[in-house]
Amino acid sequence: MSVSFRSPMPVHPQRSPLLPRRPLVLALLWASSAVAGTALAQENEPQTLDTLHVTAAQIAKQALGTSVITAEDIERRPPANDISELLRSMPGVNLTGNSASGQYGNNRQIDLRGMGPENTLVLVDGKPVGSRDSIRMGVSGERNTRGDTNWVPAEAIERIEVLRGPAAARYGSGASGGVVNIITKKPTGELSGAMTVYGLVPEHSDEGGSQRAGFNLSGPLARDWSFRVFGNLNRTDADSLELNRAYASSPTALSPAGREGVRNKDINGLLRWDASENQVVELEAGFSRQGNIYAGDRAVSETGTHSAAADLAALANAGAETNTMLRRTAGITHRGKWDFGTSRLSLSYEGTDNTRYDEGLAGGPEGSISSSLTKSTSQLENYVFDGEVNLPSTLGRIENVWTVGFEHRDSRLDDPYSMSQSVASTSGSIDGVDTGNRNGKADAKLSAVFVEDNIYLTDKLTLTPGLRFDHHSQFGNNFSPSLNAQYKLAEDWILKGGIARAFKAPNLYQSNPNYLYYTRGNGCPDNYQSLGSGCYILGNADLDPETSINKEIGIEWAPQSGYHASLTYFHNDYNDKIVAGYDQVGLTSNGTGRVFLWENAPKAVVQGVEGNIKVPLLGERGSVLQWDTNLTYMIENKNKTTDQPLSVIPKYTVNTSLDWQATEHLSLLLTGTFYGKQEPATLDRNNDAKSDDALGERGAYNIWGVSARYRITRKISFGGGVNNLADKRLFREANSSGAGAATYNEPGRAYWVSLNVGF
Repeated sequence: MSVSFRSPMPVHPQRSPLLPRRPLVLALLWASSAVAGTALAQENEPQTLDTLHVTAAQIAKQALGTSVITAEDIERRPPANDISELLRSMPGVNLTGNSASGQYGNNRQIDLRGMGPENTLVLVDGKPVGSRDSIRMGVSGERNTRGDTNWVPAEAIERIEVLRGPAAARYGSGASGGVVNIITKKPTGELSGAMTVYGLVPEHSDEGGSQRAGFNLSGPLARDWSFRVFGNLNRTDADSLELNRAYASSPTALSPAGREGVRNKDINGLLRWDASENQVVELEAGFSRQGNIYAGDRAVSETGTHSAAADLAALANAGAETNTMLRRTAGITHRGKWDFGTSRLSLSYEGTDNTRYDEGLAGGPEGSISSSLTKSTSQLENYVFDGEVNLPSTLGRIENVWTVGFEHRDSRLDDPYSMSQSVASTSGSIDGVDTGNRNGKADAKLSAVFVEDNIYLTDKLTLTPGLRFDHHSQFGNNFSPSLNAQYKLAEDWILKGGIARAFKAPNLYQSNPNYLYYTRGNGCPDNYQSLGSGCYILGNADLDPETSINKEIGIEWAPQSGYHASLTYFHNDYNDKIVAGYDQVGLTSNGTGRVFLWENAPKAVVQGVEGNIKVPLLGERGSVLQWDTNLTYMIENKNKTTDQPLSVIPKYTVNTSLDWQATEHLSLLLTGTFYGKQEPATLDRNNDAKSDDALGERGAYNIWGVSARYRITRKISFGGGVNNLADKRLFREANSSGAGAATYNEPGRAYWVSLNVGF
């Protein structure tokens, strides 16, 4: 066997990725994305040092569970605030909570293939984003958070890449469902910039509108230096308390909360040094502030038992900011081209201050703002050091592209208030739990190494085996093997598949023995009636990581004519999902309180089908009129022990659009989304049977929108549109699980305009 390493060479821009192997290997070396984690680099992009991460790019070509949203897509269909509005239009993507509880129903987050938001790893330029981890996780498995998809202004985004399925296991803990990588715009060779303003006005006055203004500026500073800076101011108003008034439990009770508002302030700067033609160093720093505008939300209570309903109503009517997130980031990255291949080395920091009104920590008041209206701060710091080397080689006569890399994450949380729930005086004490003030600090270190190899066995068959090894400071070792493959069946037909083991380490609340939940009365699990002092659930340092075996197989049709279609079946066997325990592990010292732990549920299963079709109706390669449609159909999404759903998601989702480039300057877009029936859990958290409205289903419905954009010059454009053309409104019908599947609002008709002025 002979082994040789080669220097990369220029790529012929017209060569098909399915033509002979040597050009393919070289093309991959330069067609990959901006930094680690960039999984979906598009073909024929500029071949510069801004592109890296070879193996991820090739996995993306092999995997069918990939999607890209471009800057042009964002410009033509700008989100009112959060890019999750755009991400939800991709196959396999829904907005859900992290359980079927219905808590915080209007604060839904990105859920990939039904695995839940906590199993969706969000990256910005390949760097993990973890600010939501500074928010306490309630006993249902929910956090009061909008998630981490709103830290980058829409107009500062070059593209958003979504990777679902087995290929996502490459990214380690938290990527069992998939990866969302937000790629920001990079410095340009000449001074350029843009300003954008956006406004959305709802037709119904009880729904919140949005206003946004942002800028992006980049260019050279000196011969080898360039910069980029972007900023953003954004306000989305909260829905009125009257929005869901028809579903209040009584005329004097607080109605189910609508969508909360948000105030955004963002500033970010990047300084780039092209030390030589083959060596680049980037320094980046950013600051973001997100403050909510309260809409009356609370996790459990219909009436706000921790604070009087009138007090909560006063906060909502005043537009009070009940929680504020401050996020600071900094990083340095080196990227290089060498005789043997390419490399990347990064060091990054993320710090989050999460300040909010104190909330009830347990029982009926859990998640309701305290009547004292005092605030506390949770602080989270994440440090990440990672790098990789990409090596094209020949083993015998077989072409390979190797990726070898490492990652080290250090997470430190300090949340004293969330650890302040005391043991009741009637309970005595709990073994191992301090009766006084308990330490609110927790930390975890995760170190990993990985290797992948793209093996071009023949002109038709490509295999990508991989192995990742993680060591968690608290939960030991984890191996994540993977295998992705593609086989060319015919000229335009490709068979693709993959299998991987993925995992997620317990979070810093679930694993902290100082984290205590207490409930009295009916709050004990089924078959464990209160002995007089209620029940306790403790954090558990002996948890096992959640694991899943992710599989997919599908077929893709990709002729040169511009048509495209694919169909994918996915099946995830989900083991050791972490839930609040149902099995008693002890009693309090006087025998009147039952003690439980966070524990691993045995098995769950998620399976479904994704498909898409692209049809050019008029013009060359669809440049005039094009029809795009994608489908997600969920076959199964449940805990196999309890037979309960993991989250409340539609049985099917169909996104369709008709894109018409009417003239050189004018483009028109018609979009439609069809949601299937949604069914709630039939048992509550305590395994007691639900009844009446709590079993209510949300029937199938559809939402349509239309928009237009007119480009006055290459740098100046304006657009406008109508969301929810038919004014199909849905309402949140109760707090928490009392609403069945009707846990969120679907806003009615709204009108938006935007203006982009560049130079």
